[in-house]
Amino acid sequence: MAGLIIHEWIERHGGSENVVDEMAAAFPDADIHCLWNNAPDRYPGRSVTESWLARTPLRKSKAAALPFMPATWAATRVSKADFVLISSHAFAHHAGGRQTPDGPERFVYVHTPARYLWAPELDVRGGNVIARAVAPSLRRIDRKRAQDGATFAANSDYIRLRMERSWGVEAEVIHPPVRVEYLQSVPSWADRLSAEDAYLFSTLPSEYVLGASRFVDYKRLDVAIRAGELAGLPVVLAGAGPQHAELQALADAATVPVIIMTRPSDELLFALYQAASLLVFAAVEDFGIMPVEAMALGTPVLVVAEGGASESVLALNGGVVVTSLDDASLRNGVTKALSVDMAPAQAAAGAEFGLETFRARLISWVTSSSVRT
Repeated sequence: MAGLIIHEWIERHGGSENVVDEMAAAFPDADIHCLWNNAPDRYPGRSVTESWLARTPLRKSKAAALPFMPATWAATRVSKADFVLISSHAFAHHAGGRQTPDGPERFVYVHTPARYLWAPELDVRGGNVIARAVAPSLRRIDRKRAQDGATFAANSDYIRLRMERSWGVEAEVIHPPVRVEYLQSVPSWADRLSAEDAYLFSTLPSEYVLGASRFVDYKRLDVAIRAGELAGLPVVLAGAGPQHAELQALADAATVPVIIMTRPSDELLFALYQAASLLVFAAVEDFGIMPVEAMALGTPVLVVAEGGASESVLALNGGVVVTSLDDASLRNGVTKALSVDMAPAQAAAGAEFGLETFRARLISWVTSSSVRT
C-alpha cells in the first residue's frame, strides 16, 4: 500500500516523532508530509515534504503559526495516496478536509486533542495571548473537522475519553511504542556508562527514589522529594529545565539527601532506572513513556490516577496508583510499591508496549478497515 504519513512538524527529538518513526517502519513505502521539518536527515531515502509555512518565519514560532494551521492542513492534497496515516497533537487531523467516497481513507493516531484548546489547565500555552484570542473559533473548527469522517485511534484511554468529550468521536486505544526490547537487551546499563557518567553513578546511594523528567512545574518532581522524605530514602532527580533553581532549593531543605543529575545521557538514565528503588511519576500525562521504561527495567512505579500513566502501571501490575498526594496516601503508596514483585511486569512489558507490538497493532488497525466498512 502506497500511503502518506502526516505529522504536525518534525523535530530531532520528541515522543510524537518516535511514533512517526514506527509508522514509517510499519509502512516503508509511504511518503511523509509535515508543516515543517527541523530534522531533514531523520528519514533518509524517503520523500518528506513541507507546507508553505516552512518557507516563512512562522516555522520558528508555533504560537504565531497556530491560526494558520487549520486552513493549511485542510488545503493539503491527499488524493494520490492509497491511505493517509496521520499523527496528530494539534491540527494535523484536519489534513485533506472532509472524507469523500472516492478519496483515500484517513487514519488519525491522536496523541491528544490540542491541549491549549481543550485542556488549557494542563498546558501553559493555553494562557498565551494569541492562543486565548483564537481559542473559541479554533475549537469550533477543530470539532467540526474531527467529525469529517476519519477513523481514530488514541494513545491511551485517558485521551480516548478526552476525544469523546472534545470532538464527539469514538476511537480505539493503541498505546504508543516504548523501546522495551532495546532497554532489556543490556543486563546492566551501568556497565555501558562513559567514564564521566560511571563516576557520577558511583557517587549515588545504594537505594533511592527516582524522579525523572523535564524540570517544569507540571511534572511535580517535588512529589518525588516528598516521597523520599516519607520513606526515609535519598532522592535522585534526573533532567533539566527552568525549575532547576526551585528544585535545588527544595533539595537543600529536604530531610533526606537529594541529588540532582542534570541532563543525563540515555545510558545514565537507564542505569538510574535499574538502580532505583522506586520511580515516582506524579505528572498528569497523556500516556507517560518513562513509567513503562522503568517497569521494563524492573523498577516499580508510583503514579497518580489521573492521566494515562496509570494505565500502564495497572496493565503490568508494576507499581501503585494513588488517588491523592497527601502525606498519608503517598506514604502508603510508596510502602506498597516498594514491595511489588517486578519480575512478571518486566517479562510482560515487551508484549504489551514494545515496538513490535505497536507496529502490529498499527498495521492491523489500518489494514482491517475494509472489515469495519
